[in-house]
Amino acid sequence: MLSPDARQQEYLLHAIDGAHGIATQRELFLWTQGALQTLLPHGVLLCLQLDEQGRARKVDCVHSTVLAPSERALLCDPVQGPAPAWLRQWLLGGMQPLPLQAGAMGHGLMHGSGPLAVGGSAFVLLGLPGEAGFRESWLLQLLLPYLHLAQQRIATSLPAPAPAPRVSPRQAEILQWLREGKSNEEIGCLLGISALTVKNHLQRLYRQLGVNNRAHAVARSAVQQHG
Repeated sequence: MLSPDARQQEYLLHAIDGAHGIATQRELFLWTQGALQTLLPHGVLLCLQLDEQGRARKVDCVHSTVLAPSERALLCDPVQGPAPAWLRQWLLGGMQPLPLQAGAMGHGLMHGSGPLAVGGSAFVLLGLPGEAGFRESWLLQLLLPYLHLAQQRIATSLPAPAPAPRVSPRQAEILQWLREGKSNEEIGCLLGISALTVKNHLQRLYRQLGVNNRAHAVARSAVQQHG
């Protein structure tokens, strides 16, 4: 059994304490970007609601990485997305923490609640900084009950307000390069458009998101996707 040092124990207790009472997608997003990121750095968290056969009924996506709308839609598709294949691997592996190779999303880790029944759940961390090992599996297993309870509370809470308008595919591309610290000229070269066109896209994006600079645009777009 892994014996965490004093700092890791502090982080773990902070994460567990922060998970109590999570009842909305926004609260879950803020927790994943704080306490969970400290313990298990990642880019995307998928929350899968399972039926009694262990199939995904619904997939929610919580992420700090800027995703194109089509990429996010595929990850959240419980039939056509990657969830069914990952669930089969997890079930065949005895429902133990499952390291994943998720293509462009990099290294991943999956684990779920059991025994399978109505209200079962599974969670997938994508974009890990390296291959998931014993430490990452152990931490996810410890946090699993709190993730499961948070998902149940979210599923049974009142409907959330209508979400803010989503960014367009082009705006999502520009946001991704903004996150990488690229200038307008660099983004234009990467996308095959002029720096002026990039600037015009940004001005419309600022108005749409209600911000006035590049850093706030990236932060607000991530929060709105989990509002």
